[in-house]
Amino acid sequence: MEISDGAVRVLAGLLTARTGQQLSVGRRWRIETALRPLLLQHEIATLDTLVGRIVSGAEPVLADAAIEALLNHETFFFRDLAAFRQFETLGLQRLHTARADTKRLRIWSAGCSTGQEAYTLAMIFANRPDHWADWSIEIVATDLSPTAVARARAGRYSQFEIQRGLPVAQMLRCFDQQGDEWQVSSGLRDKVRFRVHNLLGVPPAGLFDAVLCRNVLLYFSADVRGLVFGRIASAMPDDGLLMLGAGETVIGQTDRFVSDYECRGCYRKRRDGSGPIASQGSTLR
Repeated sequence: MEISDGAVRVLAGLLTARTGQQLSVGRRWRIETALRPLLLQHEIATLDTLVGRIVSGAEPVLADAAIEALLNHETFFFRDLAAFRQFETLGLQRLHTARADTKRLRIWSAGCSTGQEAYTLAMIFANRPDHWADWSIEIVATDLSPTAVARARAGRYSQFEIQRGLPVAQMLRCFDQQGDEWQVSSGLRDKVRFRVHNLLGVPPAGLFDAVLCRNVLLYFSADVRGLVFGRIASAMPDDGLLMLGAGETVIGQTDRFVSDYECRGCYRKRRDGSGPIASQGSTLR
C-alpha cells in the first residue's frame, strides 16, 4: 500500500508531538503494517486519505487511533534474562541492605507496554517470600497507551505471549489457564498499580528506589532523551537505581547518571565530581 513522503512526515510529526518518539521516512513499512487495520475498520481506501482526514481535524478519534497503532508494544516476560538476574542479585540486594530499617521499596516500570515487565518484577519478589517477608513493595507501572495499560491491568495473555521468556514452572505457579488465554494470579495483580502516563510529563508522585525504563528511550531524539533522563532523576533518591534496555546507555546522553559497573545495564545518579561507579561487592550481603 503506497503512502506519500508528505503523509509520512505528517504522521511522524504527530507521533513526535504526542509521544516524543521518532519515526523516519525510511520506516514507511512500519506505518503501512500498523495502520492497515485502521483503514479497514473505517473503510478508508488509502493511507494518504487517512492522513488527509487526520489533518482536517474533524475526526480527532482517527488521530488518536493512528498514534496508538504506531506505538511499539514489543515486550515479553524476563526480557534480557541475564540483566534481570543481575538486577535481582546485585541491584535489589543492594537496596535490600540500604532499606533494611524501613523495609519499604518503590519501583517504577516506565513504558510498561502490556505489563510483562511489571509482572516480571512481581514474580521476582514472589520467588523469594522469606527474603522479602514483612517488606512493603510497591510497583507502579506506566505507559502512554491507554489500550496497553488496560491490557496490562487485566493481566490476560495468549499462549504465544505467555511462552515468551517465562519458564514453565513459573507459568504454572503464577498464571491460571482460562480457555486459550492465561490469567495472572490475583496475588500478583494486586502487587502492581498500572496507570496511563507520558514520560514527557511530570513523573508519578513520590520517589522510586528503582526505575526500569527499558527499550523506550531509543525511539527518542537526543534532546528528548535528555529531558526524560532529567524527569527520571527527579523521581529517584540519590542511591536509586536506573535500569535501561540492552541497547541503551546514558553515556553521551545525560550528565544525570553514571554507569554502575557491577550491575550490567544499570545506572546510578551522578554525584558531584563523580565518575562511573566501581564495584561495591564488599558492601553486599
